[in-house]
Amino acid sequence: MTSEGGRTVQAILLRHGQVAHHRSDVGLTDLGVAQSEAAGRWFAEQGIAIEGLLSGETARTLDTATAFAAGYRGVAGSPELPEPVVSFALRNPDLYLGGHRVNIAEGAEAIAGQVPGISAEDVMNSPFFGKLISAEERVGYWLEHPNPPGEDAHAVARRIISFVRSLGDSAGRAGANVVAITHSPVLRAVRLGFENVYTREPPFLHGFSLIAGRTGDITFSLFETDTGDIPATSRPGPGLEES
Repeated sequence: MTSEGGRTVQAILLRHGQVAHHRSDVGLTDLGVAQSEAAGRWFAEQGIAIEGLLSGETARTLDTATAFAAGYRGVAGSPELPEPVVSFALRNPDLYLGGHRVNIAEGAEAIAGQVPGISAEDVMNSPFFGKLISAEERVGYWLEHPNPPGEDAHAVARRIISFVRSLGDSAGRAGANVVAITHSPVLRAVRLGFENVYTREPPFLHGFSLIAGRTGDITFSLFETDTGDIPATSRPGPGLEES
């Protein structure tokens, strides 16, 4: 990757490792840790220098970044890797219920538990969240909704585009690679924003490459890691099977 005027930066957005469920903010399973370490080893073995390792603030993204770093540093002769840092931009969509921000979660109880004074019955009676809970695929329901109570998919995509462009503000990041650990809804919103493709969940530790050029233009492409004998444990959506 070349840089011109100190602006070209590649952000590699990856989904976190495996978790047991999405009912609360839980850390990775043992398999999820192994996936993350294997992905880190793969980056190091490819000789990919990483100038920034960022994650969301959830336990699963923090665990992924920590295990990724351990795997990367465990490869003899690997480039120096900075400590993981939380980036606010990598959070899940901002949705609101009862005046509080909530995350998309499994079941009415899990959503109600995020808001004081809100019951599971209140959640089911909510025009948006009631249908979200009963949808065959929750993230897909949000992704296609034209007016959710908070950020829609296009707003999340714009957030990530601004985040990627901002990475080039530091002259020291000219030509840099930044790995950003985030969530499935964020990745799917980005894909929708760039290619107008609705895709189901990407496999763990897979995602997209966004390269921000000197003039602010962004090149988008799929990015697949190779975790060897560690399974992805989730099937690529139709969009990820295209190439």
